[in-house]
Amino acid sequence: MPKDRIRPAKLAEAIASHLETLILEGSLRPGDRLLAERELALKLDVSRPSLREALDLLERRRLLETRRGGGTFVAAVLGPNFSAPLLEMLDSNPESTYDYLEFRCVVEGMTAYFAALRATDIDREIIAKRFAAMQAAHAILDPTEEADADAAFHLAVYEASHNIMMLHIMGSLSDMLREDVFYNRNKLYTRQGVRDLLLEQHRAVRDAILSGDAEAARAAAEAHVNFTRTALSEIDKADQRLEMSLRRFAGSEN
Repeated sequence: MPKDRIRPAKLAEAIASHLETLILEGSLRPGDRLLAERELALKLDVSRPSLREALDLLERRRLLETRRGGGTFVAAVLGPNFSAPLLEMLDSNPESTYDYLEFRCVVEGMTAYFAALRATDIDREIIAKRFAAMQAAHAILDPTEEADADAAFHLAVYEASHNIMMLHIMGSLSDMLREDVFYNRNKLYTRQGVRDLLLEQHRAVRDAILSGDAEAARAAAEAHVNFTRTALSEIDKADQRLEMSLRRFAGSEN
């Protein structure tokens, strides 16, 4: 976060507005811990009482939260009212995973499209670094790290789209995906052939965004999500066939 001098008539409101902007644009992300009060006041070049008042304002707006044990953290912008109904739906209807992937196909395509058009040099550097992290995890055969790097790569693309709605909606869904809410990511990342294809699909998204080719970026992102949907469907069917065979085998042993 850059050092800024804030000197308006209502200092606390201006500090709160400045921090709110950083949260909405994604510079401060849900779960990020703010600097200690003294350090943050120095960074913003404001008084500690004014900063404290600003933080109180943001807590009342539910953009910040103080956690047990100390520390002030950025709250989830969409909050539990966004994720709770989805969790309930998924529990009662596992097939809704494919609805999620259908939705994601449309939005990921447009997000990549806008990222190719709007990405700054810094955005492109971050996307390149996130892909390199995924490539490194792939090379050492670490499926968990590779899946985490995958999610981080997509978050960088959301940020590069410079669309606040896409960033926060897709960012919230990405957080749920990290927790295996939609599907078990290991279903994909423990299968070598699938992992290789996923890496190449992410490479295509990266290359299109870095070259500024919006249509190619959209096509690559959509192809990636469609592949994920097809691969998960085939894996689920194979798992069901195996489970049926095991039941038959267990029955024949009795």
